[in-house]
Amino acid sequence: MTANTNTTRTDNWAHLIVQALKDWDISLIAYVPDTSIHRVTRIIDEDPFFHLVSATREEEAVGIAVGSYAAGRNAAVFMQTSGFGNSINALASLCVPARTPIPFFINMRGGTGEFNISQVPMGRTTVPILDLFGLVSYTIDDDYRMDNLLDGAMKLCYANRQPVAICLTQRLHGGKFA
Repeated sequence: MTANTNTTRTDNWAHLIVQALKDWDISLIAYVPDTSIHRVTRIIDEDPFFHLVSATREEEAVGIAVGSYAAGRNAAVFMQTSGFGNSINALASLCVPARTPIPFFINMRGGTGEFNISQVPMGRTTVPILDLFGLVSYTIDDDYRMDNLLDGAMKLCYANRQPVAICLTQRLHGGKFA
């Protein structure tokens, strides 16, 4: 029998993400609800600094974030890998050509400990798709020096005026319940 680490794992990683968002004045968060992402969005929702917008689909979240940036408010997008598949056209036809600096926080499904076989294909292809678009991605497995990595990712995102993906693995957040 294996223990479920979701109940004992700390959410330090979630607090590090929230702090990085604040440090970079990223106050609008567009997301599609997800169990693992909820550990971050719950903290964001309780903080008056942020405006949290729940989207019905990932490409809608991308559109909200791009509109927010165009209006002068920095934004980030949270989704999981299956939803990343839904957002590819918005990313390729809106974010990349418009040079919109939006950090994408992607809950990586299909890796170590995955219980849902249908999550594996998008989980395995998310980073290669980002590579095809010439977008930088960082995969985070633990919170060691995560604050430095997040700061560097944000710096690159805004200096390059391109989206950057921060891929959050099940090893980082403990995965989903089976």
